[in-house]
Amino acid sequence: MNASTRIVAIALGFLGAAHTAHAAEITRHGAPNALIHQSVVIPAGSETLLLSGMVPTPIAEGKTDSFAAFGNTKTQTIAVMERIKAALKDRGYAMSDVVKLTVFLVGDPALGGKMDFAGMNEAYKMYFGSADNKNLVTRSTIQVAALAAPYYLVEIEATAAKAPK
Repeated sequence: MNASTRIVAIALGFLGAAHTAHAAEITRHGAPNALIHQSVVIPAGSETLLLSGMVPTPIAEGKTDSFAAFGNTKTQTIAVMERIKAALKDRGYAMSDVVKLTVFLVGDPALGGKMDFAGMNEAYKMYFGSADNKNLVTRSTIQVAALAAPYYLVEIEATAAKAPK
């Protein structure tokens, strides 16, 4: 191999290494057995999708006039997660691509006005850190005074990301 061929081979090697470095993966950092991650690193060049806050759909067709029509916090969280899952799918994403959730909970009248954090977490675990989706997300959960409709107990915003290929 002459010097010119060797220089070209070295240059191609560097280009290959640069391409491999560019194809970085999304990395998630959290404690073992935690429900959520402490941080997520999204590499440059990733595609990011932000979903607006989603609220539950009624569990009883045509009924929207009571908490019973929408269910408790766990039931409403499941309904919202299913809406998020469908919105992600429509845009070519999956629940495993979600990196961040912001959860807004209204105090449940059945719990004396306290948010049902446990009920929300039960539903959350059906979608994250589950058999279908091992990934966890970063998450904030906030109790709010009210949401857009009087019987909503849950609203969730989601951020999803795909690393560059």
